[in-house]
Amino acid sequence: MDIQGLQKLTLLDYPGKTACTVFLGGCNFRCPFCHNSGLLEANAPAVLTLEDWHAFLNKRRAVLDGVCITGGEPLLRPDLDAFLYEIKERGYAVKLDTNGSFPQRLRPLVEKGLVDYVAMDIKNSPERYAQTVGYPLVELAPLEETVRYLLSGAVDYEFRTTVVRELHTRGDFEAIGQWIAGAKRYFLQSFVASDQVLVPGLHPCSPEELADFREAVRPYVKEAHLRGV
Repeated sequence: MDIQGLQKLTLLDYPGKTACTVFLGGCNFRCPFCHNSGLLEANAPAVLTLEDWHAFLNKRRAVLDGVCITGGEPLLRPDLDAFLYEIKERGYAVKLDTNGSFPQRLRPLVEKGLVDYVAMDIKNSPERYAQTVGYPLVELAPLEETVRYLLSGAVDYEFRTTVVRELHTRGDFEAIGQWIAGAKRYFLQSFVASDQVLVPGLHPCSPEELADFREAVRPYVKEAHLRGV
């Protein structure tokens, strides 16, 4: 397992837990607002050996509660099962970030007890998904299956959307709310421009716009919050 990045401490990524965040390369989407564009390819340079990673986990047991696995799209990695098993063996809770494209990979990991919390990115309303993920023929069926699976309560979860002025409208969030109706929690997080963004020239929405979008979702979900605003 090649590890493309490590954030040694986060108080935000895993709700209610002190955690670190591991970045794995490879993704099946090309979202124009992606701020991890250096991780889109599976062969992105590794920054940490497995030996150093295991040493880090052993050393941080008294400090960290959990490990967040993000990307890229972690479910593309064929050796993810063994990687998660080693984390769980050391007593850490695991949060997995996913774009929802691979329900057939997610379900066994949950059933094996290797994942404790799932954060699924809802990129946009179904009608505007292709534009938002950078693929004209994106398959919605796997995404819909993952949404249903998470709504079933098989594992603790959240849905979240990175909000971009050029890509999202209030109507999109009304459609998202209908799509994930009954969800436990949903977060809107503001796009942050940087030199790592895949497509330059995109902009964040104002705090007032974000609050309005949140109100569009609230009738459908139990909790809707702004994150990082």
